[in-house]
Amino acid sequence: MYIFLSCVCAAISIFLISKHLNARKHRNLPPSPAALPICGHLHLLKPVAHRALHALSKKHGAVMHLHLGRLPVVVVSSPSAAEECLVKNDTIFANRPQSLAGNILGYNNTSIGFAPYGDHWRNLRRVTTIQVFSSASLQRSSATRCEETRFLARKMLQGSDHHQWRKVNLKSLFFELVYNVAMVMVVGRRGTVMDDMFGPSKILDVCDYIPLLKWIDLLGIRRKMESLNERRDSFLQSLIDEGRSKIADSSSVVENKSYVERLLSMQRDEPEYYTDEVLKGLIQPLFTAGTHTVALTMEWAMSLLLNHPNELEKARKEIDENVGAGKLLEDSDLQKLAYLRCIMNETLRLYPVGPLLIPHCSSRDCNVGGFDIPKGTTLLVNAWAIQRDPELWEDPEMFNPERFKGLEREYDGCRFVPFGAGRRACPGAGMAMSMMGLALGSFIQCFDWEREGNELVDLEQVLGLTLSKANPLEALCRPRSSIMSLLSQLSDL
Repeated sequence: MYIFLSCVCAAISIFLISKHLNARKHRNLPPSPAALPICGHLHLLKPVAHRALHALSKKHGAVMHLHLGRLPVVVVSSPSAAEECLVKNDTIFANRPQSLAGNILGYNNTSIGFAPYGDHWRNLRRVTTIQVFSSASLQRSSATRCEETRFLARKMLQGSDHHQWRKVNLKSLFFELVYNVAMVMVVGRRGTVMDDMFGPSKILDVCDYIPLLKWIDLLGIRRKMESLNERRDSFLQSLIDEGRSKIADSSSVVENKSYVERLLSMQRDEPEYYTDEVLKGLIQPLFTAGTHTVALTMEWAMSLLLNHPNELEKARKEIDENVGAGKLLEDSDLQKLAYLRCIMNETLRLYPVGPLLIPHCSSRDCNVGGFDIPKGTTLLVNAWAIQRDPELWEDPEMFNPERFKGLEREYDGCRFVPFGAGRRACPGAGMAMSMMGLALGSFIQCFDWEREGNELVDLEQVLGLTLSKANPLEALCRPRSSIMSLLSQLSDL
Protein backbone atom coordinates (compact mmCIF):
# COMPACT_ATOMS: atom_id res chain seq x y z
CA MET A 1 0.00 0.00 0.00
CA TYR A 2 2.88 2.36 0.87
CA ILE A 3 4.47 1.75 -2.56
CA PHE A 4 1.12 2.38 -4.26
CA LEU A 5 0.58 5.69 -2.41
CA SER A 6 4.14 6.73 -3.23
CA CYS A 7 3.49 6.08 -6.92
CA VAL A 8 0.30 8.11 -6.78
CA CYS A 9 2.09 11.05 -5.10
CA ALA A 10 4.90 10.85 -7.63
CA ALA A 11 2.42 10.82 -10.51
CA ILE A 12 0.65 13.89 -9.09
CA SER A 13 3.95 15.72 -8.70
CA ILE A 14 5.10 14.88 -12.20
CA PHE A 15 1.75 15.96 -13.62
CA LEU A 16 1.79 19.33 -11.84
CA ILE A 17 5.43 20.04 -12.64
CA SER A 18 5.11 19.10 -16.32
CA LYS A 19 1.94 21.14 -16.62
CA HIS A 20 3.66 24.16 -15.09
CA LEU A 21 6.72 23.85 -17.33
CA ASN A 22 4.57 23.34 -20.42
CA ALA A 23 2.48 26.42 -19.58
CA ARG A 24 5.63 28.52 -19.24
CA LYS A 25 7.07 27.29 -22.53
CA HIS A 26 3.86 27.71 -24.48
CA ARG A 27 2.18 30.80 -23.10
CA ASN A 28 -0.36 31.17 -25.89
CA LEU A 29 -2.18 27.85 -25.51
CA PRO A 30 -5.86 27.71 -26.49
CA PRO A 31 -8.46 28.40 -23.79
CA SER A 32 -8.99 25.61 -21.28
CA PRO A 33 -11.46 24.78 -18.47
CA ALA A 34 -10.24 24.27 -14.92
CA ALA A 35 -8.57 20.87 -14.48
CA LEU A 36 -8.29 18.36 -11.65
CA PRO A 37 -5.02 16.72 -10.54
CA ILE A 38 -4.12 13.48 -12.33
CA CYS A 39 -7.37 13.10 -14.35
CA GLY A 40 -7.19 16.63 -15.78
CA HIS A 41 -10.39 17.17 -17.75
CA LEU A 42 -11.47 13.53 -18.08
CA HIS A 43 -14.40 14.11 -15.75
CA LEU A 44 -15.83 16.67 -18.19
CA LEU A 45 -16.30 14.14 -21.03
CA LYS A 46 -19.33 12.39 -19.54
CA PRO A 47 -21.82 11.09 -20.48
CA VAL A 48 -21.03 11.31 -24.23
CA ALA A 49 -17.67 12.73 -25.27
CA HIS A 50 -18.63 14.51 -28.50
CA ARG A 51 -21.66 16.17 -26.91
CA ALA A 52 -19.70 17.19 -23.81
CA LEU A 53 -16.89 18.64 -25.94
CA HIS A 54 -19.46 20.52 -28.04
CA ALA A 55 -20.88 22.11 -24.89
CA LEU A 56 -17.39 23.06 -23.69
CA SER A 57 -16.51 24.58 -27.07
CA LYS A 58 -19.49 26.93 -26.81
CA LYS A 59 -17.92 28.34 -23.66
CA HIS A 60 -14.21 28.15 -24.45
CA GLY A 61 -14.08 28.46 -28.24
CA ALA A 62 -13.67 26.40 -31.40
CA VAL A 63 -10.02 25.67 -30.53
CA MET A 64 -9.76 24.34 -27.00
CA HIS A 65 -6.89 22.88 -24.96
CA LEU A 66 -7.48 20.00 -22.54
CA HIS A 67 -5.48 17.57 -20.46
CA LEU A 68 -6.94 14.07 -20.51
CA GLY A 69 -4.84 12.66 -17.71
CA ARG A 70 -1.25 12.96 -18.94
CA LEU A 71 -2.24 13.64 -22.57
CA PRO A 72 -2.33 17.22 -23.85
CA VAL A 73 -5.26 17.47 -26.28
CA VAL A 74 -6.51 20.16 -28.63
CA VAL A 75 -10.17 19.95 -29.66
CA VAL A 76 -11.33 21.80 -32.79
CA SER A 77 -15.01 22.38 -33.48
CA SER A 78 -15.11 24.66 -36.52
CA PRO A 79 -14.47 23.96 -40.21
CA SER A 80 -11.76 26.62 -40.43
CA ALA A 81 -9.84 25.16 -37.49
CA ALA A 82 -10.33 21.62 -38.82
CA GLU A 83 -9.04 22.67 -42.23
CA GLU A 84 -6.04 24.36 -40.63
CA CYS A 85 -5.17 21.10 -38.86
CA LEU A 86 -6.10 18.46 -41.44
CA VAL A 87 -5.27 20.27 -44.68
CA LYS A 88 -2.86 23.17 -44.16
CA ASN A 89 -0.88 21.40 -41.41
CA ASP A 90 -1.70 17.86 -42.47
CA THR A 91 1.91 16.62 -42.38
CA ILE A 92 2.29 17.93 -38.83
CA PHE A 93 -0.91 16.19 -37.70
CA ALA A 94 -0.37 13.03 -39.78
CA ASN A 95 0.74 10.96 -36.77
CA ARG A 96 -1.34 8.91 -34.37
CA PRO A 97 -0.94 9.24 -30.58
CA GLN A 98 0.97 6.43 -28.88
CA SER A 99 -1.49 4.07 -27.22
CA LEU A 100 -1.88 0.64 -25.70
CA ALA A 101 -4.22 -0.30 -28.55
CA GLY A 102 -1.58 0.65 -31.11
CA ASN A 103 1.03 -1.47 -29.33
CA ILE A 104 -1.16 -4.54 -28.97
CA LEU A 105 -3.88 -4.44 -31.64
CA GLY A 106 -1.79 -2.48 -34.17
CA TYR A 107 1.16 -4.90 -34.23
CA ASN A 108 3.41 -2.53 -32.31
CA ASN A 109 2.16 0.49 -34.29
CA THR A 110 3.07 -1.03 -37.67
CA SER A 111 -0.44 -1.46 -39.11
CA ILE A 112 -1.83 1.20 -41.41
CA GLY A 113 -4.23 2.57 -38.80
CA PHE A 114 -1.60 3.09 -36.09
CA ALA A 115 1.72 3.51 -37.93
CA PRO A 116 3.40 6.92 -37.57
CA TYR A 117 3.66 9.07 -40.66
CA GLY A 118 6.73 8.09 -42.65
CA ASP A 119 8.03 5.77 -45.35
CA HIS A 120 6.45 2.64 -43.86
CA TRP A 121 3.01 4.25 -43.54
CA ARG A 122 3.23 5.74 -47.04
CA ASN A 123 3.98 2.30 -48.46
CA LEU A 124 1.08 0.70 -46.59
CA ARG A 125 -1.22 3.44 -47.87
CA ARG A 126 0.03 2.90 -51.42
CA VAL A 127 -0.56 -0.86 -51.20
CA THR A 128 -4.12 -0.54 -49.88
CA THR A 129 -4.97 2.15 -52.41
CA ILE A 130 -3.71 0.15 -55.38
CA GLN A 131 -4.96 -3.24 -54.24
CA VAL A 132 -8.32 -2.28 -52.70
CA PHE A 133 -9.46 1.33 -53.07
CA SER A 134 -8.27 2.58 -56.47
CA SER A 135 -10.81 3.09 -59.28
CA ALA A 136 -9.59 -0.10 -60.96
CA SER A 137 -9.88 -2.05 -57.71
CA LEU A 138 -13.37 -0.71 -57.03
CA GLN A 139 -14.40 -1.79 -60.51
CA ARG A 140 -12.89 -5.22 -59.92
CA SER A 141 -14.76 -5.68 -56.63
CA SER A 142 -18.11 -4.31 -57.89
CA ALA A 143 -19.25 -7.81 -58.93
CA THR A 144 -18.64 -9.03 -55.37
CA ARG A 145 -20.70 -6.22 -53.84
CA CYS A 146 -23.53 -6.84 -56.30
CA GLU A 147 -23.50 -10.62 -55.87
CA GLU A 148 -23.48 -10.45 -52.07
CA THR A 149 -26.29 -7.86 -52.02
CA ARG A 150 -28.46 -10.08 -54.21
CA PHE A 151 -27.53 -13.14 -52.14
CA LEU A 152 -28.87 -11.36 -49.06
CA ALA A 153 -32.05 -10.29 -50.88
CA ARG A 154 -32.61 -13.88 -51.94
CA LYS A 155 -32.11 -14.99 -48.34
CA MET A 156 -34.80 -12.52 -47.24
CA LEU A 157 -37.20 -13.98 -49.82
CA GLN A 158 -36.80 -17.60 -48.77
CA GLY A 159 -39.50 -19.08 -46.59
CA SER A 160 -41.74 -16.03 -46.63
CA ASP A 161 -45.20 -15.32 -47.95
CA HIS A 162 -44.67 -12.71 -50.64
CA HIS A 163 -47.95 -11.02 -49.77
CA GLN A 164 -47.33 -10.71 -46.03
CA TRP A 165 -45.23 -8.29 -44.05
CA ARG A 166 -42.20 -9.87 -42.41
CA LYS A 167 -40.12 -8.51 -39.52
CA VAL A 168 -36.38 -8.38 -40.12
CA ASN A 169 -33.41 -7.26 -38.02
CA LEU A 170 -31.68 -4.80 -40.32
CA LYS A 171 -28.67 -4.36 -38.06
CA SER A 172 -27.70 -8.02 -38.34
CA LEU A 173 -28.53 -8.15 -42.07
CA PHE A 174 -26.38 -5.14 -42.89
CA PHE A 175 -23.46 -6.44 -40.87
CA GLU A 176 -23.74 -9.88 -42.45
CA LEU A 177 -23.65 -8.25 -45.87
CA VAL A 178 -20.56 -6.09 -45.35
CA TYR A 179 -18.75 -8.86 -43.48
CA ASN A 180 -19.29 -11.31 -46.34
CA VAL A 181 -18.20 -8.72 -48.88
CA ALA A 182 -14.98 -8.25 -46.89
CA MET A 183 -14.44 -12.02 -46.65
CA VAL A 184 -14.96 -12.59 -50.37
CA MET A 185 -12.60 -9.75 -51.22
CA VAL A 186 -9.93 -10.92 -48.77
CA VAL A 187 -9.98 -14.67 -49.24
CA GLY A 188 -12.59 -15.46 -51.93
CA ARG A 189 -15.39 -16.95 -49.82
CA ARG A 190 -18.08 -16.07 -47.30
CA GLY A 191 -17.45 -16.65 -43.62
CA THR A 192 -19.09 -17.04 -40.25
CA VAL A 193 -19.92 -13.60 -38.89
CA MET A 194 -17.86 -12.72 -35.81
CA ASP A 195 -19.34 -9.46 -34.61
CA ASP A 196 -17.51 -9.33 -31.29
CA MET A 197 -13.99 -9.80 -32.67
CA PHE A 198 -13.83 -6.76 -34.94
CA GLY A 199 -16.34 -4.48 -33.26
CA PRO A 200 -15.50 -0.82 -32.66
CA SER A 201 -12.63 -0.42 -30.18
CA LYS A 202 -11.11 2.65 -28.60
CA ILE A 203 -7.93 4.08 -30.08
CA LEU A 204 -7.22 5.72 -26.71
CA ASP A 205 -8.31 4.21 -23.39
CA VAL A 206 -8.22 5.37 -19.79
CA CYS A 207 -4.86 3.65 -19.25
CA ASP A 208 -3.37 5.88 -21.97
CA TYR A 209 -4.48 8.92 -20.01
CA ILE A 210 -3.28 7.63 -16.63
CA PRO A 211 -0.17 5.42 -17.15
CA LEU A 212 -0.35 3.99 -13.62
CA LEU A 213 -3.46 2.07 -14.66
CA LYS A 214 -1.52 0.58 -17.56
CA TRP A 215 1.43 -0.44 -15.42
CA ILE A 216 -0.60 -2.27 -12.78
CA ASP A 217 -3.51 -3.16 -15.13
CA LEU A 218 -5.93 -2.58 -12.28
CA LEU A 219 -8.93 -2.53 -14.65
CA GLY A 220 -7.79 -5.52 -16.71
CA ILE A 221 -7.69 -3.44 -19.91
CA ARG A 222 -4.36 -4.85 -21.06
CA ARG A 223 -5.42 -8.44 -20.39
CA LYS A 224 -8.65 -8.00 -22.34
CA MET A 225 -6.83 -6.32 -25.21
CA GLU A 226 -4.20 -9.06 -25.38
CA SER A 227 -6.92 -11.71 -25.38
CA LEU A 228 -8.73 -9.91 -28.21
CA ASN A 229 -5.49 -9.61 -30.15
CA GLU A 230 -4.81 -13.34 -29.84
CA ARG A 231 -8.20 -14.10 -31.37
CA ARG A 232 -7.78 -11.54 -34.14
CA ASP A 233 -4.25 -12.66 -34.92
CA SER A 234 -5.27 -16.32 -35.10
CA PHE A 235 -8.14 -15.48 -37.46
CA LEU A 236 -6.01 -13.29 -39.74
CA GLN A 237 -3.23 -15.87 -39.81
CA SER A 238 -5.75 -18.53 -40.84
CA LEU A 239 -6.74 -16.36 -43.83
CA ILE A 240 -3.10 -16.02 -44.87
CA ASP A 241 -2.53 -19.76 -44.49
CA GLU A 242 -5.66 -20.42 -46.52
CA GLY A 243 -4.33 -18.17 -49.27
CA ARG A 244 -1.02 -20.04 -49.27
CA SER A 245 -2.83 -23.36 -49.60
CA LYS A 246 -4.91 -22.03 -52.46
CA ILE A 247 -1.81 -20.85 -54.31
CA ALA A 248 -0.05 -24.18 -53.71
CA ASP A 249 -3.05 -26.16 -54.95
CA SER A 250 -3.62 -24.02 -58.04
CA SER A 251 -2.26 -25.55 -61.22
CA SER A 252 -3.08 -22.52 -63.38
CA VAL A 253 -2.78 -18.75 -63.18
CA VAL A 254 -5.96 -17.19 -61.76
CA GLU A 255 -6.65 -13.64 -62.97
CA ASN A 256 -9.12 -12.58 -60.29
CA LYS A 257 -6.96 -13.21 -57.24
CA SER A 258 -8.13 -12.50 -53.71
CA TYR A 259 -6.51 -9.75 -51.63
CA VAL A 260 -4.57 -12.32 -49.61
CA GLU A 261 -3.20 -13.94 -52.75
CA ARG A 262 -2.04 -10.58 -54.12
CA LEU A 263 -0.36 -9.75 -50.79
CA LEU A 264 1.36 -13.15 -50.79
CA SER A 265 2.70 -12.40 -54.26
CA MET A 266 4.24 -9.23 -52.84
CA GLN A 267 5.64 -11.23 -49.93
CA ARG A 268 7.25 -13.64 -52.36
CA ASP A 269 9.09 -10.72 -54.00
CA GLU A 270 10.07 -8.95 -50.76
CA PRO A 271 9.89 -11.50 -47.90
CA GLU A 272 12.00 -9.43 -45.50
CA TYR A 273 9.58 -6.49 -45.61
CA TYR A 274 6.20 -8.12 -46.21
CA THR A 275 6.22 -10.45 -43.22
CA ASP A 276 3.04 -12.20 -42.10
CA GLU A 277 2.69 -9.53 -39.42
CA VAL A 278 2.73 -6.74 -42.00
CA LEU A 279 0.22 -8.64 -44.14
CA LYS A 280 -2.10 -9.07 -41.16
CA GLY A 281 -1.81 -5.33 -40.50
CA LEU A 282 -2.91 -4.70 -44.09
CA ILE A 283 -5.86 -7.10 -43.92
CA GLN A 284 -7.17 -6.14 -40.47
CA PRO A 285 -8.60 -2.68 -41.41
CA LEU A 286 -10.99 -4.25 -43.92
CA PHE A 287 -12.70 -5.89 -40.93
CA THR A 288 -12.21 -3.28 -38.20
CA ALA A 289 -12.87 -0.12 -40.24
CA GLY A 290 -14.62 -1.54 -43.28
CA THR A 291 -17.50 -3.48 -41.76
CA HIS A 292 -19.06 -1.90 -38.66
CA THR A 293 -18.79 1.67 -39.90
CA VAL A 294 -20.62 0.89 -43.14
CA ALA A 295 -23.22 -1.34 -41.48
CA LEU A 296 -23.95 1.22 -38.76
CA THR A 297 -24.36 4.02 -41.31
CA MET A 298 -26.83 1.94 -43.34
CA GLU A 299 -28.76 1.20 -40.16
CA TRP A 300 -28.98 4.92 -39.40
CA ALA A 301 -30.04 5.64 -43.00
CA MET A 302 -32.89 3.13 -42.94
CA SER A 303 -33.97 4.39 -39.51
CA LEU A 304 -34.23 7.91 -40.90
CA LEU A 305 -36.05 6.78 -44.05
CA LEU A 306 -38.59 4.79 -42.03
CA ASN A 307 -39.26 7.93 -40.00
CA HIS A 308 -39.54 9.97 -43.23
CA PRO A 309 -41.63 7.90 -45.67
CA ASN A 310 -41.83 10.76 -48.20
CA GLU A 311 -38.04 10.69 -48.61
CA LEU A 312 -38.16 6.91 -48.88
CA GLU A 313 -40.72 7.19 -51.67
CA LYS A 314 -38.60 9.80 -53.49
CA ALA A 315 -35.64 7.43 -53.41
CA ARG A 316 -37.76 4.57 -54.74
CA LYS A 317 -39.15 6.71 -57.54
CA GLU A 318 -35.64 7.81 -58.56
CA ILE A 319 -34.49 4.19 -58.71
CA ASP A 320 -37.51 3.06 -60.73
CA GLU A 321 -37.08 5.90 -63.23
CA ASN A 322 -33.32 5.61 -63.69
CA VAL A 323 -32.72 1.88 -63.39
CA GLY A 324 -35.87 0.80 -65.18
CA ALA A 325 -38.43 -1.90 -64.60
CA GLY A 326 -36.50 -4.60 -66.41
CA LYS A 327 -33.37 -4.93 -64.28
CA LEU A 328 -32.07 -5.02 -60.75
CA LEU A 329 -29.85 -2.23 -59.46
CA GLU A 330 -26.16 -2.56 -60.25
CA ASP A 331 -23.04 -0.70 -59.17
CA SER A 332 -22.90 1.19 -62.47
CA ASP A 333 -26.38 2.65 -61.84
CA LEU A 334 -25.35 4.53 -58.70
CA GLN A 335 -23.99 7.54 -60.59
CA LYS A 336 -27.54 8.19 -61.85
CA LEU A 337 -29.07 8.16 -58.36
CA ALA A 338 -28.31 11.66 -57.09
CA TYR A 339 -31.06 11.68 -54.44
CA LEU A 340 -29.90 8.37 -52.97
CA ARG A 341 -26.44 9.88 -52.60
CA CYS A 342 -28.00 12.90 -50.88
CA ILE A 343 -29.66 10.53 -48.39
CA MET A 344 -26.33 8.88 -47.60
CA ASN A 345 -24.58 12.23 -47.18
CA GLU A 346 -27.32 13.55 -44.92
CA THR A 347 -27.09 10.40 -42.80
CA LEU A 348 -23.32 10.84 -42.51
CA ARG A 349 -23.84 14.48 -41.56
CA LEU A 350 -26.27 13.71 -38.77
CA TYR A 351 -24.74 10.44 -37.58
CA PRO A 352 -21.02 10.23 -38.39
CA VAL A 353 -20.01 6.85 -36.99
CA GLY A 354 -16.76 8.39 -35.73
CA PRO A 355 -18.05 11.68 -34.25
CA LEU A 356 -14.53 12.72 -33.14
CA LEU A 357 -12.80 11.10 -36.13
CA ILE A 358 -9.65 9.10 -35.35
CA PRO A 359 -7.19 10.97 -33.09
CA HIS A 360 -4.19 12.67 -34.69
CA CYS A 361 -0.97 13.79 -33.01
CA SER A 362 1.30 16.75 -33.77
CA SER A 363 4.87 15.87 -34.77
CA ARG A 364 6.19 19.35 -34.01
CA ASP A 365 5.13 22.72 -32.61
CA CYS A 366 2.64 24.58 -34.78
CA ASN A 367 -0.02 27.28 -34.70
CA VAL A 368 -3.79 26.77 -35.06
CA GLY A 369 -6.24 29.64 -34.93
CA GLY A 370 -3.55 31.93 -33.57
CA PHE A 371 -2.76 29.57 -30.66
CA ASP A 372 0.43 27.61 -29.94
CA ILE A 373 0.04 23.84 -30.25
CA PRO A 374 3.02 21.98 -28.72
CA LYS A 375 4.64 18.93 -30.27
CA GLY A 376 3.02 15.69 -29.06
CA THR A 377 -0.47 17.16 -28.69
CA THR A 378 -3.37 14.85 -29.53
CA LEU A 379 -5.88 16.35 -31.96
CA LEU A 380 -9.61 15.62 -31.76
CA VAL A 381 -11.85 16.99 -34.52
CA ASN A 382 -15.47 17.20 -33.37
CA ALA A 383 -17.07 16.33 -36.72
CA TRP A 384 -20.43 15.81 -35.02
CA ALA A 385 -20.44 19.40 -33.74
CA ILE A 386 -19.24 20.87 -37.04
CA GLN A 387 -21.87 19.00 -39.04
CA ARG A 388 -24.67 20.19 -36.75
CA ASP A 389 -23.51 23.80 -36.42
CA PRO A 390 -26.53 26.09 -37.06
CA GLU A 391 -24.20 28.74 -38.52
CA LEU A 392 -23.16 26.27 -41.22
CA TRP A 393 -26.33 24.28 -41.80
CA GLU A 394 -29.94 25.46 -42.00
CA ASP A 395 -32.14 23.56 -39.52
CA PRO A 396 -29.17 21.29 -38.66
CA GLU A 397 -31.18 18.83 -36.55
CA MET A 398 -33.59 18.06 -39.40
CA PHE A 399 -33.18 15.16 -41.83
CA ASN A 400 -33.15 17.00 -45.15
CA PRO A 401 -31.35 15.19 -47.99
CA GLU A 402 -32.18 18.05 -50.38
CA ARG A 403 -29.53 20.20 -48.67
CA PHE A 404 -26.91 18.20 -50.60
CA LYS A 405 -28.71 18.48 -53.94
CA GLY A 406 -26.55 20.08 -56.60
CA LEU A 407 -23.53 20.19 -54.33
CA GLU A 408 -20.73 19.41 -56.75
CA ARG A 409 -18.12 18.90 -54.05
CA GLU A 410 -19.54 16.90 -51.18
CA TYR A 411 -16.56 17.69 -48.98
CA ASP A 412 -17.00 21.45 -49.03
CA GLY A 413 -13.97 22.64 -47.07
CA CYS A 414 -14.08 20.89 -43.70
CA ARG A 415 -17.71 21.48 -42.80
CA PHE A 416 -18.52 17.92 -43.93
CA VAL A 417 -15.81 15.49 -42.82
CA PRO A 418 -17.32 12.08 -42.00
CA PHE A 419 -14.29 10.39 -43.58
CA GLY A 420 -11.72 12.87 -42.29
CA ALA A 421 -9.46 14.98 -44.50
CA GLY A 422 -5.83 15.31 -45.46
CA ARG A 423 -3.21 12.57 -45.65
CA ARG A 424 -4.89 10.32 -43.12
CA ALA A 425 -8.41 10.64 -44.45
CA CYS A 426 -10.19 7.30 -44.79
CA PRO A 427 -8.95 5.67 -48.01
CA GLY A 428 -12.09 3.53 -48.18
CA ALA A 429 -14.60 6.38 -48.59
CA GLY A 430 -15.33 5.49 -52.22
CA MET A 431 -15.89 1.83 -51.46
CA ALA A 432 -18.05 2.67 -48.45
CA MET A 433 -20.31 4.93 -50.52
CA SER A 434 -20.60 2.30 -53.26
CA MET A 435 -21.45 -0.42 -50.75
CA MET A 436 -24.02 1.70 -48.96
CA GLY A 437 -25.57 2.94 -52.19
CA LEU A 438 -25.90 -0.54 -53.66
CA ALA A 439 -27.31 -2.10 -50.48
CA LEU A 440 -29.75 0.70 -49.62
CA GLY A 441 -30.80 1.12 -53.24
CA SER A 442 -31.39 -2.62 -53.69
CA PHE A 443 -33.43 -2.88 -50.49
CA ILE A 444 -35.54 0.10 -51.55
CA GLN A 445 -35.99 -1.26 -55.08
CA CYS A 446 -36.85 -4.81 -54.05
CA PHE A 447 -38.96 -4.39 -50.92
CA ASP A 448 -41.71 -2.28 -49.39
CA TRP A 449 -40.80 -1.05 -45.90
CA GLU A 450 -42.80 0.01 -42.88
CA ARG A 451 -42.13 0.70 -39.22
CA GLU A 452 -43.22 -1.87 -36.69
CA GLY A 453 -46.15 -0.09 -35.07
CA ASN A 454 -47.12 3.56 -35.22
CA GLU A 455 -44.23 4.94 -33.18
CA LEU A 456 -41.24 6.53 -34.86
CA VAL A 457 -38.04 4.50 -34.96
CA ASP A 458 -36.03 5.18 -31.81
CA LEU A 459 -32.90 7.19 -32.64
CA GLU A 460 -31.29 6.87 -29.22
CA GLN A 461 -27.53 6.26 -29.26
CA VAL A 462 -25.27 3.95 -27.32
CA LEU A 463 -23.03 5.91 -24.97
CA GLY A 464 -19.55 5.58 -26.45
CA LEU A 465 -17.03 6.88 -28.97
CA THR A 466 -18.93 5.47 -31.96
CA LEU A 467 -22.44 6.47 -32.94
CA SER A 468 -24.33 3.19 -32.63
CA LYS A 469 -28.07 2.81 -32.20
CA ALA A 470 -29.06 1.87 -28.68
CA ASN A 471 -31.72 -0.49 -30.03
CA PRO A 472 -31.05 -2.58 -33.16
CA LEU A 473 -33.28 -1.57 -36.07
CA GLU A 474 -36.16 -3.93 -36.76
CA ALA A 475 -38.66 -3.20 -39.52
CA LEU A 476 -41.39 -4.80 -41.60
CA CYS A 477 -40.77 -5.63 -45.25
CA ARG A 478 -42.38 -7.47 -48.13
CA PRO A 479 -41.35 -7.98 -51.76
CA ARG A 480 -42.68 -5.31 -54.11
CA SER A 481 -45.33 -6.76 -56.36
CA SER A 482 -44.27 -4.54 -59.28
CA ILE A 483 -40.92 -6.30 -59.59
CA MET A 484 -41.79 -9.83 -58.49
CA SER A 485 -40.64 -11.17 -61.87
CA LEU A 486 -37.20 -9.66 -61.23
CA LEU A 487 -37.09 -10.96 -57.68
CA SER A 488 -37.83 -14.45 -58.91
CA GLN A 489 -34.51 -14.34 -60.76
CA LEU A 490 -32.72 -14.19 -57.43
CA SER A 491 -33.63 -17.81 -56.76
CA ASP A 492 -31.39 -18.76 -59.67
CA LEU A 493 -28.28 -16.98 -58.37
